[in-house]
Amino acid sequence: MKLVVFTKRSSDERQICYRIGVRLDDDRFADLTPKFLANGLSHTDLLKCFDLERDFLTPASYAIQSGAVDILEREEVRLESPVPKPGKIVCVGLNYRDHAEESGMAIPTSPIIFSKFSTAVIGPDTAIELPADSSEVDYEAELAVVIGRRARMVAAGDAMNYVFGYTNFNDVSARDLQFADGQWQRGKSCDTFAPMGEFIATCDEIADPHGLRIGFRLNGETLQDSSTGQMIFRIPELIEFISRTITLEPGDIIATGTPPGVGFARTPKVFLKDGDVAEVEIEGLGVLRNPIVQL
Repeated sequence: MKLVVFTKRSSDERQICYRIGVRLDDDRFADLTPKFLANGLSHTDLLKCFDLERDFLTPASYAIQSGAVDILEREEVRLESPVPKPGKIVCVGLNYRDHAEESGMAIPTSPIIFSKFSTAVIGPDTAIELPADSSEVDYEAELAVVIGRRARMVAAGDAMNYVFGYTNFNDVSARDLQFADGQWQRGKSCDTFAPMGEFIATCDEIADPHGLRIGFRLNGETLQDSSTGQMIFRIPELIEFISRTITLEPGDIIATGTPPGVGFARTPKVFLKDGDVAEVEIEGLGVLRNPIVQL
């Protein structure tokens, strides 16, 4: 199932509430919002949809198969981030060996984690805003894991049972702020620096999350082209490592790191500029496209 969060273009609903649905194979959308509300959830409580213990997906699938849902055309919907406000965004640094090498850093012996604030989250086709304080804003194509169960002290062997699904993620980074501060929080968490989407592919859609083609294009030019098989620490190891000390909850995001080809490591360096178009594409997860604007 390809789960989406959207608002209707024909209304001012964007200012009121989100709707939840499924992207169908013909690029139309099944509106599951009535089913969502029937489960006793409010429009603003989307995170409960990602709790596998509540089993939202089974009745949602039945509703689609039985035709008991409204079907919307692409032009009727405005896609938002599939997790508009996650409780936590846990990112993994230097998780591709060749990216660590291009960055001039040692290969990590355990995962390097940091966070991004949820206020940085945007959806597809929403502009990434270049802050006035930075002239070195970079891109990072990443596979994001959406957590589906409360996870505390989870063993790697059981970790995949805690995954709801996967989505495209762009770990946008203000390199000058990141390196000047000596830590990464400000440079990674500027407003609009966490684009996600277009949809979450549930686990049944992705046979092996460690064998997906992952890439980034800037204005149509491919700058990153790799495979998630190149991760140093795979998803089960990451969930085990993080959940030892940090409780993960449904709807939390783990951004699993980026492959080589980022802008600051290129010669000459490549940074995002006003008028650019950034695209993250991961096999089975579609394309996350965002225009770039200067504040």
